[in-house]
Amino acid sequence: MPNTDTPVSYHFTSESVSMGHPDKLADQISDSVLDSLLAKDSMARAAIETMVTTGLVVLAGEVTVHNDEAIKALNGAEDTVREAIRSIGYDDPATGFDYRSCAVMRSLHSQSPDISQGVTEGEGLHEEQGAGDQGMMFGYACDETPALMPLPIYLSHRLVEQQAKLRESGEMSWLRPDAKSQVTIGYDVNGKPVRIDTIVFSTQHTEDVVDASSGNMSEDVRAEIREKIIKPVVIRECESLWREDITFHINPTGRFVIGGPHGDSGLTGRKIIVDTYGGRGRHGGGAFSGKDPTKVDRSATYMARHIAKNVVAAGLARYCDVQLAYAIGVAEPVSVYVDTFETGKIDEGELARAIRSFFPLTPRGIIEYLNLRRPVYFETARHGHFGREGDGFTWENTARAEEFAVTVR
Repeated sequence: MPNTDTPVSYHFTSESVSMGHPDKLADQISDSVLDSLLAKDSMARAAIETMVTTGLVVLAGEVTVHNDEAIKALNGAEDTVREAIRSIGYDDPATGFDYRSCAVMRSLHSQSPDISQGVTEGEGLHEEQGAGDQGMMFGYACDETPALMPLPIYLSHRLVEQQAKLRESGEMSWLRPDAKSQVTIGYDVNGKPVRIDTIVFSTQHTEDVVDASSGNMSEDVRAEIREKIIKPVVIRECESLWREDITFHINPTGRFVIGGPHGDSGLTGRKIIVDTYGGRGRHGGGAFSGKDPTKVDRSATYMARHIAKNVVAAGLARYCDVQLAYAIGVAEPVSVYVDTFETGKIDEGELARAIRSFFPLTPRGIIEYLNLRRPVYFETARHGHFGREGDGFTWENTARAEEFAVTVR
């Protein structure tokens, strides 16, 4: 267990947002439509962007499907969108946005044939299926948590997850879907988390918990958030770091009644740091949601996480950052780079060469290895794409870590 009296050398902060945050709502809508297509056509291609605001959802982007059932799913996109919104919790017209009354507009077209020929096996300049775009993708892992995730982002995700659980169960019925969390962790000189310094938690709520005299959330309700949302998460995930002198900022503006798409517009792909490692490691800039697995922004980032996690799980490094880079229409990555931040037991160049030979890194190889042609993406678009359990999160599997370690050593 960490020694909470150890001097703090530096602090690091990460945030998360709830499933009802407008940007996350947009991500989940994009992925719900993608899932509906993949359920009928595993070879469907999509890059679906969503915008949400008061009473309005707009879908834009590209979709290509190959059978009548998938066409029916595409034609039923409006129903898919409304069901996603309902499941997230926007079912009350009083919030300014609900699944029954919002307008749903679509502006979707097929994938450019110039891009398609580079992605379709046997077409274009290369025989093998190529990457759907150029770019660099990063994956990161560290030994701060059992999930091999950085502690600040991991705790931030679990806090909004707890908010959703209590809201959906009705135990805290005054909660509404929009929320944000932020955790600041103190680290010792060796980079070990030794203290939770500050937790910020803001949640949308009904007028029922507003103090009549001040017009703000009552202190009793702030205490309830601390005791039912924050404390149970910290105790469960890192009990030794719970201290009564943690600084809490709970709904620090005083009130948060107007929220969701009525309080702020939302866009797909605007929470890429929340989706990944909370600012730890690096990010190549590409978003995930709404993209089928031929888009290496998504699939190669998942693979890079898988590789980094297996490196750490194998005991080859305490921290690992993996970069994969691709050229559009070309199957093999143009580069593989590894950074273990001076914690590695193997030369980084040698590690990169071992990764190339051990893991499949072509788009087709990644898709098959991680089993990505399935409708599993809606769940990834909330509470982080990494550090999660479940059948869909194949990139989190570390079953091959020992085998990989043997090949390197």
